[in-house]
Amino acid sequence: MSLDLQFKIKENENYRRYLRENSAWYKLLNRDPQNFKYFEDEVREVYKLTRADKISRTLDTIEMLEKVLVTLK
Repeated sequence: MSLDLQFKIKENENYRRYLRENSAWYKLLNRDPQNFKYFEDEVREVYKLTRADKISRTLDTIEMLEKVLVTLK
């Protein structure tokens, strides 16, 4: 595995955790560093870090606050 790829993985806790849980990625990343993009995409999907997930969580929070304010009136 290339050094820059190792540094990227070491800097991001989600990447390290996902690699520990799915060790098959070690082999894929060692053989072809271009797979890192797919690795990043999969990590984002599994840990719900995509923009759509963030927007959804924000909307859920706003709805919850709205309900709390309605019940306080």
